[in-house]
Amino acid sequence: MARFAGGIHPAGCKQYSRGCAIGRMPPVREVWVPLSQHIGAPALPAVQAGERVLRGQLIGRAAEGLSANVFSPVAGTVQGIVTHISPAGKKKEHIHILNDFSDEHVALAPLCDRTRESVLGRIAEAGIVGMGGAGFPTAAKLNVRGRADILLVNAAECEPYITCDDRLLCEHAEQVLRGARLACIACGASRLLIGVEKNKPEAIAALAPLCAAGEEVKPLRTRYPQGAEKQLIYGCTGRVVPEGKLPADVGVLVVNVHTAYAIWAAVEQNEPCYERVMTISGGAVDRPANLWVKNGTRLREIAEFCGGHEECGRIVCGGPMMGEAVFSLKICTAKTTSALLFLSEKEADAQESSVCIGCGKCVQACPMGLSPVFIEEALLAKKYGEAKRFGAASCIGCGCCTYVCPAGRRLAQSVTLAKKIIRERGV
Repeated sequence: MARFAGGIHPAGCKQYSRGCAIGRMPPVREVWVPLSQHIGAPALPAVQAGERVLRGQLIGRAAEGLSANVFSPVAGTVQGIVTHISPAGKKKEHIHILNDFSDEHVALAPLCDRTRESVLGRIAEAGIVGMGGAGFPTAAKLNVRGRADILLVNAAECEPYITCDDRLLCEHAEQVLRGARLACIACGASRLLIGVEKNKPEAIAALAPLCAAGEEVKPLRTRYPQGAEKQLIYGCTGRVVPEGKLPADVGVLVVNVHTAYAIWAAVEQNEPCYERVMTISGGAVDRPANLWVKNGTRLREIAEFCGGHEECGRIVCGGPMMGEAVFSLKICTAKTTSALLFLSEKEADAQESSVCIGCGKCVQACPMGLSPVFIEEALLAKKYGEAKRFGAASCIGCGCCTYVCPAGRRLAQSVTLAKKIIRERGV
């Protein structure tokens, strides 16, 4: 097993929810389903105000180019296509549906065969995207026309606190594996690898006996960010994805555990993607859980069900390293919402920033071999070309640099900003 350079060992904090079997969030009265739950163009509304919809019905049709279908998570009446606050703080289009609690359901038409074209078509039809957080439309990712010989399932789940993928493997290993096999059909891969950190022995034990010829579970050293795409590929295959290249360029495609499960559900159960398992955790929540949650559910509803304390140190959507601080519980869940964390004051640990002491710890910790301190200096001096030369565009946003900085500098945020400016200005 190859070991990537850099990385850190943050406290796992998975004890809150690791032993929590997957439950189900109770039905809510209203949902606001985002039309943009993916990378690319937002879906186009396929319904209008006053129309009654069923659970599993198409309500947002994929736009031209890179996009994904959106489905209703409940049966009820469309109240309108409205602007609603997004995790980024912007107003974006959502479909507001009033639940009638009948739970009437419509499924996709059964697939007649399992050819590459039909499986790819079903993945696109079901609106499946990368559910590890990236949100890239999965059908577009898998449509590589024989360039990849390995399909790699990312089951590392290296972010602290999050346990939803772990629980999905423990309870539904066969379904995840069958979904991964279907993904192999879609992309033409001949080998299937599943990368799991060694701190998930129950998941490894559930998967290993189910693997057939050409399939293998790869136990990985517990080290953050082991689940980052390039680091995972190197750890499982020894292949290096060059700067500016994609995993397919070295013959590998990576899908998340939940994405594989969603592919199984779409192909074998004719179920589109309108809900997912989320982890609700942290020192400021009374009842940590792993829950099936419908897309479009307000975070406030989840907080009330699990006893999340709004007046805590910090609320985070996603993991503490790469997630986003929540400024409003009016925000609604999407296909990529993996976790909701309520962190105590001690866990949030908002250290005041001070002057860089030149220790170099950020350089040692960066898994991409960058110098975050120099990128930040270039950003503050508005020397964006220099920030680019220092490799800002290669940052994966893992947050290792901020975590290890003894001066409490927000290096990851600075590098992310530099990356955004470089992209927007075409530097």
